[in-house]
Amino acid sequence: MLQPSTDAIVKTLKAKGLRVTPQRFAVYANLLSRTDHPTVEQLLVDLNQYCPVSSQATIYSSLQALRVAGLIREVLLEAGVSRYDAKVEPHHHFHCQECGSIEDISWEALPVVEFDRLRVGLQAHTYEITVRGCCDRCSDQKLM
Repeated sequence: MLQPSTDAIVKTLKAKGLRVTPQRFAVYANLLSRTDHPTVEQLLVDLNQYCPVSSQATIYSSLQALRVAGLIREVLLEAGVSRYDAKVEPHHHFHCQECGSIEDISWEALPVVEFDRLRVGLQAHTYEITVRGCCDRCSDQKLM
């Protein structure tokens, strides 16, 4: 995955009307560099690994600002666990129930859901499918 340059990240943040703080920049750059849909706790560990600069509250406020600006999205795959994703275009998720890994599934890989069968009065705007199962790494380990 090609990572955006520092200038590109700054330009994106400014284009969305966000003030570019070191913490906001670090959170967004970190999310752009990964595909594992981290939790706040995982971001905190990752960002403070080399130099403790962020608190949990700072990460939460940065995530909130980025989410409201449409640069990231909150992903709820498990009860009570918020994960974050910088891939904001429509896609689905696969969640391994053995190891907990999360993988993106392209929007086109699954059939389109038709809303015409919903009862009268319901107005659906969007949807996302979470496929739960066992990833190939865990399946291979079970065979050993």
